[in-house]
Amino acid sequence: MSRRIGVIGSNMVDLVTYVDRMPEAGETLAAPRFAMGPGGKGANQAVAAAKLGSDVLMVTCVGDDLFGRNTQSSLAAAGIDARHVRIVPGLSSGVAPIFVEPNGENRILIVKGANDALAPEDVENAADDLRGCGLILLQLEVPLRTVYAAIEFGRANKVPVLLNPAPATPGLSMDRIAGVSFFAPNQTELAILTGLPTRTADEAGQAARTLLERGIGAVIVTLGADGALLVEPGGIHHIAPVAVRAVDTTGAGDAFIGAFAHHYVGGHDKLTALRQAARYAADAVTRPGTQNSFATAAEFALFCNTLEGGRS
Repeated sequence: MSRRIGVIGSNMVDLVTYVDRMPEAGETLAAPRFAMGPGGKGANQAVAAAKLGSDVLMVTCVGDDLFGRNTQSSLAAAGIDARHVRIVPGLSSGVAPIFVEPNGENRILIVKGANDALAPEDVENAADDLRGCGLILLQLEVPLRTVYAAIEFGRANKVPVLLNPAPATPGLSMDRIAGVSFFAPNQTELAILTGLPTRTADEAGQAARTLLERGIGAVIVTLGADGALLVEPGGIHHIAPVAVRAVDTTGAGDAFIGAFAHHYVGGHDKLTALRQAARYAADAVTRPGTQNSFATAAEFALFCNTLEGGRS
């Protein structure tokens, strides 16, 4: 398996407001802090994998504005191959206003901007580079037709595909995504896409099983503070959570997926890669911000050593 990861997806500029509480309708509140930084599910996953040391290729679109130029610079600074980042004249870059409460929980809006211009042609233009990848990562912050084209590309070229169906949309065609190697929703997304209850780990596991019957290779369900599930034909496996004091949960799911991709293409089996991903996401929520909270390989190794020391 190639150790290169291809990410076809979104980028955003995160506009993060830290609040003491959310205002009521018609109410104005003063907030204690604001921060701005690079984000977007595709870019987040790419940066997480790159910070851990993976060779990452990014296919995305940005606007012809200051935010777009900043996104190009931040991807390059993370060591990501950004040759297939296309600038779209006349469109703004994507932005994500984010509100973070004192307990670390967040509420997010997204304005897709140039992300809506990412087209099947962008996948085709990057085809020579994508064929050399060991895994392609996809999300749903870009047009569905582009997601479907990327899945068809992976199938035709025998490149495994991981689809993170976020934000979930009932319009996603399960027939068009059949054959993806990994399908990685959270509990809420799984409920929307299956129409089944997912409140508990048992319910989530049973809902995920229905996706295997529809041609998905394996389902990875993130459960927040309860860890994650790997649901595959051989059974259901629980990945234990890592207890930390959460400061900001923004981007935790993307940290998880980027870290899983890094360890999986690096030769680890699925369960080992998922356990490492759970640790990486736990470490990320102990710091504010999104990509800025993602650890480098050295920082992550130190975190893991601390965990092991706490168990002895």
